[in-house]
Amino acid sequence: MPAVTIRNLSDETHRALKVRAAHHGRSAEAEMRDILEAAVRPAERLRLGSALSALSRKAGLTNADFEAMEQARDKTPATPMNFE
Repeated sequence: MPAVTIRNLSDETHRALKVRAAHHGRSAEAEMRDILEAAVRPAERLRLGSALSALSRKAGLTNADFEAMEQARDKTPATPMNFE
């Protein structure tokens, strides 16, 4: 698992981080992981699979519809492009 080092953190920020961690009942390291996770992977982010699933339900598509499309599609491999 990757490790991250944070340099030049002010004493005030470090102290506030330790207080926040204590308030949440975890170590400063666990608190930093939680802060970073929330910053880069917010709970309200768009989840493509969920969005596509909701869209197909709204359109009234069923598994049978997808099976029919799978059977009807052309399975011949595409011809590679020639740039000559």
